[in-house]
Amino acid sequence: MASDVRMTGERGGDLGAVQVHHDAIAAIARIAALKVEGVVDTGGSFVDGIVGMMGKKGGTHGIRVEVTGNDVTPELQVIIEFGATIAQLAWQVQSEVRQAVQQMTGKRVQRVDIIVQGVQPPKMPKPETPEEFAV
Repeated sequence: MASDVRMTGERGGDLGAVQVHHDAIAAIARIAALKVEGVVDTGGSFVDGIVGMMGKKGGTHGIRVEVTGNDVTPELQVIIEFGATIAQLAWQVQSEVRQAVQQMTGKRVQRVDIIVQGVQPPKMPKPETPEEFAV
């Protein structure tokens, strides 16, 4: 689905419609969310995972976009780093996504819903192998 925006020229003439597809809005939201420190990835469904394994790229991985007229409501499923403060991180994601979508599309973002789908455990350093066991 796409939403229309009518464009007019400097002299008032109608230049035509510009359509912004839901997938484009989802891609904008995903990129903005991944800029926030503590967000590891956006989550997705089982089907998203299969599509990713097949090598097809999709900008909607774990993101749903609802468009009503000139209003947009993105819903993002995110995976965060262990130790992140969820409320603070969610607020930062909401702020980044709102700003990016409004700036790039000219549409009003009504709200940004965040679902924390998972927490990535901290990266543990590899245990050292004693020299006597080293190959």
